[in-house]
Amino acid sequence: MPSPSDTSSKQGWTRRLSDLTPQMVLIPTIFVAFVYVVGFSLWTFWISLSNSTLLPDPTFHGFEHYAKLWGSKRWTVAYQNLFIFGTLYVLGTLLIGTLLAVLIDQRVKFESVWRTIYLYPLAISFIVTGTVWRWIFHPNTGVELALHDLGWLSAKFDWITDRDLALYVVVITGIWHASGFAMALILAGLRSVDGDLVKAAQIDGASMPRIYRKVVLPTIWPIFIAVTVVLLQFAIKTYDLVVALTQGGPGVATTVPAIVVYDLMFQRGQIAQGAAAAVMILVALAMVLVPYGVWTVWQKRKEGAHHG
Repeated sequence: MPSPSDTSSKQGWTRRLSDLTPQMVLIPTIFVAFVYVVGFSLWTFWISLSNSTLLPDPTFHGFEHYAKLWGSKRWTVAYQNLFIFGTLYVLGTLLIGTLLAVLIDQRVKFESVWRTIYLYPLAISFIVTGTVWRWIFHPNTGVELALHDLGWLSAKFDWITDRDLALYVVVITGIWHASGFAMALILAGLRSVDGDLVKAAQIDGASMPRIYRKVVLPTIWPIFIAVTVVLLQFAIKTYDLVVALTQGGPGVATTVPAIVVYDLMFQRGQIAQGAAAAVMILVALAMVLVPYGVWTVWQKRKEGAHHG
């Protein structure tokens, strides 16, 4: 018959093993993620400093490929397009997502149906989204053709072939695709707001638009930051949406950095310069993710100190 001390020791060992099981299960995933993110990022950076062309070449070439990249008009235009697209995409998605969330928060009838409709675009791939919207915007297949068939022969709707307007076609398509995502997260935040705050504002005579603007929306500002970070990631990594919608044209009017990376690496065989472009995209992502990570850690420590 085991002694009480043996039983206690066995129970303690079992409890420690149970506590360590989640960490042990996560070790392979963490290892693979580390190799994939850190390992391949370092390898890409090393390639960008080499003299590689069609095949990797270990010959050190310094930062010449970065200088050549930033001296390329196509790359600078791509980065300008990314800035314009990212800014309008994030602001437009937040605006429409917030509006939809506020409307659904009014406990409308068939709420689940409306949520499904607004979220549906998110379930569609960027390739399908870009292809469908290309049909809509193209003068030979979309709105312009429909207007001509109705007898309005002078009508023009050729944004997708206009150098000055093509980028805004990408912005509109991106907003349509991501607004449901923003709506879902913001709506969850609205539903988490203490109802007593709204009631107190109503007692004070504030209108509902003013309540949302001054009370409810400021309360859920961390959700807006999280949504903004995710949308910025989408914008920086945008590739398939642009390829399906405009192929980066007309000319370089809608070219984004990811398209330049693909072209340099797989079309022109300039692996080193393509790797340099990929590193610059990684830097742009880091400029978004690192401050957000630092802010998140700071918020957790602040909350811990407050509760402590």
